[in-house]
Amino acid sequence: MRILMVGGGAIGLLSARLLAEAGAEVCLLDQGALGGESSWAGGGIVSPLYPWRYSPAVTALAHWSQDFYPRLAEQLLAETGIDPEVYVTGLYWLDLDDEAEALAWAVREGRPLHSVDIGAVHEAVPPLGPGFSRALHMPGVANVRNPRLTKALREALLRMPNVTLHEQCAVSGFIREGARICGVRTADGDIHADRVVVAAGAWSGELLTSLGIELPVEPVKGQMILYKCAEDFLPSMVLAKGRYAIPRKDGHILIGSTLEHAGFDKTPTEDALASLKASAVELLPALVDAEVVGHWAGLRPGSPEGIPFIGPVPGLAGLWLNCGHYRNGLVLAPASCQLLADLMLGREPIVDPAPYAPQARIALPPCQAPL
Repeated sequence: MRILMVGGGAIGLLSARLLAEAGAEVCLLDQGALGGESSWAGGGIVSPLYPWRYSPAVTALAHWSQDFYPRLAEQLLAETGIDPEVYVTGLYWLDLDDEAEALAWAVREGRPLHSVDIGAVHEAVPPLGPGFSRALHMPGVANVRNPRLTKALREALLRMPNVTLHEQCAVSGFIREGARICGVRTADGDIHADRVVVAAGAWSGELLTSLGIELPVEPVKGQMILYKCAEDFLPSMVLAKGRYAIPRKDGHILIGSTLEHAGFDKTPTEDALASLKASAVELLPALVDAEVVGHWAGLRPGSPEGIPFIGPVPGLAGLWLNCGHYRNGLVLAPASCQLLADLMLGREPIVDPAPYAPQARIALPPCQAPL
């Protein structure tokens, strides 16, 4: 089976890896550099920011992925020599408005989320600011160094003889034979395949408009800033008022992020910089005199309720989706890609695929709508 993967972020790269491991011939292409969009720009927390606020569909994928990430990092390091740095620091949520709902969710889902005294938080996280009164803690939460993750996945795919990678190769349309999609058109020529998977992140909805398909995936801009501190400056991730601080092993501290509907504009703005710096100082006052060493924006693939589209497109044989992960692409990637591979290869799926099925969740032209 020859599979064409459109989109080379974490979702496309990991999907390609799993399908190639199963023996498929995989061609992966991206309009830019592999891993260069939201998979590079995100923070890499291996948890939804507020997991209790999501539907069971998101929770199921998140739990499976969280348990799988350490093994994935070990595999990629052994194969490529590139460490994705899955860094278990735990996460503190501060002054939540829905603390009771969070604790009830933790009991229901069997997750280790507990209320902790704010004094104990200050002892565990000495640079934390003084203006907080309540905290919840989940000790096992990790973050992944997302640029290194995509770099490791790219290197792993380059070593597989049944995988071909094409960067700077934008799709201009699909090759269609009746009710079947059998490839894509690019500036470098047509590429044919038995199945085409759209994993193009924020660009997925726009890409499918050429087929008359209304896929509710749209770009949602997020800006972040980066500081460089001592390696032991921040021992845990902290989150308050929708903003978070993420420590990397080498002392870099990420502060994010904004939530903006600005189309495909990825321009960093001075307003966002000022807002993020204010949040950074509120969380960690010692950053007031620290230099911002990075400021960037990425485009999340916004979708209804943040539930991704995973599965075949009804009425167009050969066309599949793995997109629309919104703010949780890196969190949900291992499970989403495993589910896609299970469905494409006819295996028992790791979770119930129904909540993610494109059927009934996308608008098709009348001639394609299933009876």
